[in-house]
Amino acid sequence: MFDRFIRHDELVATLDALALAYPELVTIDTYGTSHEGRALLLVTVTDRIAGAPETKPAQWVDANIHATEVTGGAAALHLLHHLVTAAERGDTTTLEALRTRTFYVVPRVNPDGVEAALADNPTYRRSSMRPWPYADRHPWPGLASHDIDGDGRVLTMRIADPNGAWVEHAEDGRVMVPVPIDGVVAAGVQRYRLLDEGTIADFDGFIVRTPSPPEGLDMNRNFPAGWGTAVRGSGDHPLSEPEIDALVRAIVARPNICGYNAYHTSGGVILRPSSTVGDSSLPPVDVWTFKELGKRGTELTSYPVHSVFEDFTWDKSDTMSGAADDWAYEHLGLYGWTTEFWDVVMAATGERSSTDIWYVGPTPEQELAIARWSDQYGEYVVPWRPFDHPQLGPVEIGGLDWFRVASNPPLQLLTEEIRPHAEFAVFQALAAPCLEIAHAAAVALGDGLWRIEVGIANSGWLPTTVSVRAAKSHMVLPIWAELALPDGASIVTGPNRVTLGQLDGRSGFRIDGGGRNDGTPDRVLATWTVRAAPGADIGVTASHPRAGTRHTSITVS
Repeated sequence: MFDRFIRHDELVATLDALALAYPELVTIDTYGTSHEGRALLLVTVTDRIAGAPETKPAQWVDANIHATEVTGGAAALHLLHHLVTAAERGDTTTLEALRTRTFYVVPRVNPDGVEAALADNPTYRRSSMRPWPYADRHPWPGLASHDIDGDGRVLTMRIADPNGAWVEHAEDGRVMVPVPIDGVVAAGVQRYRLLDEGTIADFDGFIVRTPSPPEGLDMNRNFPAGWGTAVRGSGDHPLSEPEIDALVRAIVARPNICGYNAYHTSGGVILRPSSTVGDSSLPPVDVWTFKELGKRGTELTSYPVHSVFEDFTWDKSDTMSGAADDWAYEHLGLYGWTTEFWDVVMAATGERSSTDIWYVGPTPEQELAIARWSDQYGEYVVPWRPFDHPQLGPVEIGGLDWFRVASNPPLQLLTEEIRPHAEFAVFQALAAPCLEIAHAAAVALGDGLWRIEVGIANSGWLPTTVSVRAAKSHMVLPIWAELALPDGASIVTGPNRVTLGQLDGRSGFRIDGGGRNDGTPDRVLATWTVRAAPGADIGVTASHPRAGTRHTSITVS
């Protein structure tokens, strides 16, 4: 399963088989329907013997919001495999996570786009296959990228052009390098113009326009976090796309979610909010917490952690908004992450890609290294082959197979690339706040009266609000506790259900000087005075929307 990328029907069959094989752990739900009518599938994994999914704090992971980033979907499937096989491995950490936490996993946010990318005759689009911004899918004049020679790949066309911006690398003709700034090349060296493989609508014999594809949406700009029309591909309005509307509703319907991670490619990095403002504009404790959690992510995966705005935004006056991890943090107060799997430059050279590679691409030396390195795995940098183009005449097709080696790793390396990220997901889940009833007692007051004491604790690392942003914006309801009284018993003073505020987690003990005088900010005591006969059993429920629900009973005697 982890040495290839699977299409939608096989994905559905794989998930159904998983639920059938592990019924005590796995359920599959459909949370919506894609633009082209495919089911949007949510996998819930937890030890149901230890409690229902909604009664435990949860970690959310989704993948493949972008069509060609299929490594993310494989990583989501590997996470599911890691969870359900914990007992077989004797993995006590994951078993504890399954007992006390819930995992919600969406292996494919965008099944339509992925299906197009994995087709025998592939179409590579950023996200949705819904025509946008023109609903009639009008082919505007210019280049339309697609596989024109029938080899199942969309590569690069090169055209001999005395004014072209590219020449062959002196050591490997498959690799194209830019013409020097001064335009001087050695005598007899051919210059080329490069275009995506495809055909040209309304070609006038001279101008090759590069219009946006008719499916120009970017679903990861459609979330209601700083959404705006200035951001390319953002859609008609926030949540205009059925896949994103359904995803947001599915997450909001599960208030026990305490952490969020979206699986993407590429870059070999773990990205965190914000995409629109610097760290100085975020609560300092939240920045510290992101960094503390991120340290463990780097230890487990080797991927460095970066702020999108601080490290990956080239022009800080032109920011990206409407992204999922920003929405999770800004609207829900969750620590949201985007994992960008796979760094081909790192694989080929041993050095990480620069943080501006999305804008300027790899250097010629890096491209040469990629070509030589990839040869051991197959034909990922393709020799140039002549082709009689219907509009351009004689061209050559070849170069980097971007989809199979730059956006995603060679299949031989896929499992090892995604494997450690399952452990990071488990770690994030175990960092969540977790409610416990740590003390329950009945103290006799005489004359049939009893003081019922219930001590509630947060045994997790994060506070029950999860973040300072959530606390300041009152995003999370407080803990409540309630008694269930037997017939003949009654509460003498106060209400039956009481609210008890929020609790710190162990992370709070690290703040304010890092002293060793902790106190008990992670605990609260609820008390009631009740009248009950000796031997009566009084039920107790303590609950928090994020930290879970716990039950116990007290026998008065």
